[in-house]
Amino acid sequence: MKFNVFSGHSPGLATLFGSEMWERFSYYGMRALLVLYMVDELLKPERIDAALGLAALKSGLETLSGPLGPQPLASQIYGLYTGLVYLTPILGGLVADRWLGRTRTIALGAGLMVAGHFLMAYEPLFLVALSLIALGCGAFKPNISTQVGELYPRNDSRRDRAYSIFYVGINIGAFFAPLVCGTLGEKFGWHYGFMSAGVGMAIGLTIYLRGRAGLPGDRPRAMPAPAVGDMPFRPAFLGIAWLFLPSALFWAAFEQQGNTIAIWAEQFTDRSVSLFGWRGEIPVTWFQAFNPLMIFLFTPPLVAFWGWLARRGWEPSTVRKLSFGCLGVAASFAVMALAAAVSDGGKASWLWLLLYFTLVTLSELHFSPITLSLVSHLAPEGARSALMGAWFTSMFLGNLLAGWIGSFWANLTSAQFFLLVGGLGATGALIIEAARRPLRDILR
Repeated sequence: MKFNVFSGHSPGLATLFGSEMWERFSYYGMRALLVLYMVDELLKPERIDAALGLAALKSGLETLSGPLGPQPLASQIYGLYTGLVYLTPILGGLVADRWLGRTRTIALGAGLMVAGHFLMAYEPLFLVALSLIALGCGAFKPNISTQVGELYPRNDSRRDRAYSIFYVGINIGAFFAPLVCGTLGEKFGWHYGFMSAGVGMAIGLTIYLRGRAGLPGDRPRAMPAPAVGDMPFRPAFLGIAWLFLPSALFWAAFEQQGNTIAIWAEQFTDRSVSLFGWRGEIPVTWFQAFNPLMIFLFTPPLVAFWGWLARRGWEPSTVRKLSFGCLGVAASFAVMALAAAVSDGGKASWLWLLLYFTLVTLSELHFSPITLSLVSHLAPEGARSALMGAWFTSMFLGNLLAGWIGSFWANLTSAQFFLLVGGLGATGALIIEAARRPLRDILR
């Protein structure tokens, strides 16, 4: 697997790029279908008993939230699932750091995800399948992200560029996932879409196993992990603590893409397109491909723009980029609130969603890859996977919050709901700006 973009980098980067690309294909392919599948089929009153444990889960959630219809219930299940995807990395990081090592833990996680995606095609084991995928992600995600950083010495200038290349791989998989899995699920049957996600994950596992000889060796098990009070650990711990809540708020807003934004696209968007005499309708799941497509389009000019600013001494600091990311996600939902107000209960043009995805993508580029590089840089040897897993818990909290807030969709007007979500991003920006000086000192 050779690409010019890998020139000058460790051969292991191509292996990690390909493995993560197919893992993200499987994850986003299933995510594009999940809420629509639950609302349109699985959670209908006459079908909810088909999946083992689903009625009991509904009863438990209703104990906390009151009666839940199909959409609020789907939103809460979506939030629980995506939240667990970002909670289990704590366990995955500890298993890798203390016992199995990163390579074995990644392979184990990929195998669990393959099994989970294929089980999604068997309705009675719906909750079992989601649990396997979440556990597999927990073993896979923090360790493969950490291995990217371990390909290079700590102060190697190629490290940030390697993470940018790695992030493109994530979004190649995320781009094709809705087009392939989403189309199969919408046009031919939900289970065909879920099975195609399993095939993608199997390809990712194969790439990883074939290329493992070029990856960093696992550290000796006898090497002690640092404690919270150790000097190398302290700046990483403090940096994660300062950014934990803003990160949770950012992801609570961002993750509406696969939840309420998908419902808006299905129920409140005029998806008709006319080009050169051809008329058609954009499939609902294809909107999930807008964000990763824009990652490809926007990353090169944005990085070049940052370089142009750096040469003049004007490049925003790491902390300021994070603030811009939170403000961008707030602006994207302000656009959706305006679309809801203009459409006045009718269907809005799909161009509003195009503008929304433009803003939310720019906000992501200022936030997500920057935090990955920052955590990898700060974390000391012996605790890198565990600290990466700890960082992912902010995304766990964000996804839980996303599911809970998504359940308000049925009780608020669309404009009110979008303004509520936009307020999360604005609050995150305010917290980061308030903590700018201590964060700057930690980074130094």
